[in-house]
Amino acid sequence: MPHQRAPVLLLTRPEADARRFEARVRALAPGDWRAVVSPLLEIVPLAEPAAPGGVPVFTSAHAVFFAGSGGGRPAWCVGPRTAAEARAAGWAPREGGGDAEALLAAIHASPPEPLIHPRGVHARGDLAARLRAAGREVEERIVYDQRALPLTGEAQAALDGTAPVVAPVFSPRSAALLLDAVGNPSAPFRVIAVSAAAAEPLRRWSPVVAARPDGEAMADATATLLR
Repeated sequence: MPHQRAPVLLLTRPEADARRFEARVRALAPGDWRAVVSPLLEIVPLAEPAAPGGVPVFTSAHAVFFAGSGGGRPAWCVGPRTAAEARAAGWAPREGGGDAEALLAAIHASPPEPLIHPRGVHARGDLAARLRAAGREVEERIVYDQRALPLTGEAQAALDGTAPVVAPVFSPRSAALLLDAVGNPSAPFRVIAVSAAAAEPLRRWSPVVAARPDGEAMADATATLLR
């Protein structure tokens, strides 16, 4: 049984994503810590899967489902996790470098073609608008919502305790939700952010920013804090 002062890894992504990340961190930092999963948002479909009329631009793995089966057709993907989901759905991924800016640069460097950006209600970066401003043909389709959830009782108890709590955040929206949810924790609280934008809402806790905006760098940074 973990020691009562053993660190707590607070995972606020949807359950399946959280458990995958927990396993990755556990492989890097085996030891006396425990994970508490408390998703701060849920993905709520707003559309049925439909074959896109152009090359899809996936800025989230959640969007892949709504484009249906790829049938070997190309798809732009923001990073390796999204590319893996797209490949599993039959798409031929073109990886975009791990963040929106790198994805935009990759698309700008490619020949023009009709694009479609399936996305959630909450999105950053105005990707479709920026592509259109550069002369690209882009359709934008809002296919899911990311609805906020409260912390679980177990998560709140960890924040009210004395053991250190380590919380990785993977987007600016997740960071804002975490800020609202945690309030003023009594536990020593550390945050690892996927990017400077995700770190900004949580700056009161001096977040560690991952070396790269991807899952591997986040796992490395999280494991370092848990060791």
